[in-house]
Amino acid sequence: MSTSVPQGHTWTQRVKKDDEEEDPLDQLISRSGCAASHFAVQECMAQHQDWRQYQPQVQAFKDCMSEQQARRQEELQRRQEQTGAHH
Repeated sequence: MSTSVPQGHTWTQRVKKDDEEEDPLDQLISRSGCAASHFAVQECMAQHQDWRQYQPQVQAFKDCMSEQQARRQEELQRRQEQTGAHH
């Protein structure tokens, strides 16, 4: 029995067709304001195909999404406080 060792990822950049719906995850990332960071990760993945090479881009995307999530949480908390104050 022989085992083959994968030679890295085969990541490719998908091009959206006119009649194709946008992926919900892509929509979420786009609305978050972190699309540029996400695109940088995808580009680096496609170029290097070695996860060790694109860790700075992954960290930047993670930081962006964490900041966005914190802003969203604060906004939801403010809305709950405002709604609670009106009852």
